[in-house]
Amino acid sequence: MTEDAACAVAHGDVPVETGQRVLAAVFASPVAEHLLRYGRDLGYTTLLIEPDPQRAEGLDALAEVPELSPGTDVVVTDHHRDELGPVLRDALQHEARWIGVMGNPRHEGPHVQALRDLGVDDSQIKRVHRPIGLNIGSRTPPEIAIATLAGLIADRNGKPGGFEF
Repeated sequence: MTEDAACAVAHGDVPVETGQRVLAAVFASPVAEHLLRYGRDLGYTTLLIEPDPQRAEGLDALAEVPELSPGTDVVVTDHHRDELGPVLRDALQHEARWIGVMGNPRHEGPHVQALRDLGVDDSQIKRVHRPIGLNIGSRTPPEIAIATLAGLIADRNGKPGGFEF
């Protein structure tokens, strides 16, 4: 993009071509709420996957993982849920571009054993990113959502984006 074209985009004079980008937030949570809000602002088509009917009550949420296109980024916002393994297994059956689980990078995520218990092959388990988001010291749900989305943008653009912890 030339400097003049970049300036036009920055001033809103030219729409940015983003292609078909979908952001799927898994599990209703404060982080998911911010991911979906900010994701829409960034041009994503957004969806919430919440298999628990009580937690999904009053929300525009899908109970199951839908067909995921190669342009889909999946972010699991809670690694303590019993449904973690089955939801990730179902997501891994599709050609999603990126699948990640929030959590502390200092220990193995519970998703690894949950997926192994379901018979998911290690090559598929390795498709699941953890940690997610840029290492900016985020602590609050809005900060975590911003760090996550910035990381997804960096990854989409082939940039390192500070994922190292």
